[in-house]
Amino acid sequence: MEERKYYQIGSLEKGLKILEAIIEHGGLTVTQAANQLEINRASAHRFITTLRDMGYVRKNQHNTYEATFKMLELGMMQADKFEIRRMAKPFMRDLAAEFDETVNLGVLDHGQVIYLDKVESREILRMDSGVGTACNPCATALGKAMVAFLPEDERTEYLENLDTPAHTRHTITDPSRLVTELAKIRKQGYAVDNEELALDLYCIGAPIFDFNGYPSYAMSLSGPARRMKTLKNIPRRLVEATSLLSKQLGFRGRK
Repeated sequence: MEERKYYQIGSLEKGLKILEAIIEHGGLTVTQAANQLEINRASAHRFITTLRDMGYVRKNQHNTYEATFKMLELGMMQADKFEIRRMAKPFMRDLAAEFDETVNLGVLDHGQVIYLDKVESREILRMDSGVGTACNPCATALGKAMVAFLPEDERTEYLENLDTPAHTRHTITDPSRLVTELAKIRKQGYAVDNEELALDLYCIGAPIFDFNGYPSYAMSLSGPARRMKTLKNIPRRLVEATSLLSKQLGFRGRK
């Protein structure tokens, strides 16, 4: 049994876990929430009604509690604090206009890639990961582009603790293959997701370095594999854009 840290507040932890479960499942009844957290129904009811009174959840016509837009508002408020979104937008718009594919901006956070911003393709068939979505980093070009350029000791530790489920038959789950893939990315300067996160989704990503030379962010272009593979200039143009953006962040080259 995991030892509880002295500073942890059990009721706060349970309340947040209920909120997470409601969001993850798209809505839960009080009984379902109690079962998810293995607590009694009365306790689950108190947590949920508190969340309701605070505006985080609401009860719908099916007697199921679902998250409100307050969660989205808080997430967008946090996202708006990232100066990188403002700085990256012109580059993202230029790339989207040139290739007419979806352009994504991401950050590594607690072992996952979080999509900070995107400019969508005008095509009907396109990548559709919403802002705030979290993904397995080593099944995405965004994630691999950042992980590949982490400091060696940090990269090693990151890979040792990384869970790499097979999203498709193309997902790289073997640690030695992943190490080889990351070395290739460092050599060529960009990463490729060749249907590793979802079938028929092809993505090319490149890191964005901050003034310390740290791969704090990444930018990618994503779309159907059959279209993306015909756009041969994407890697060059993407790396050009991320290099210019890195310079704006104060990056002066890797030592």
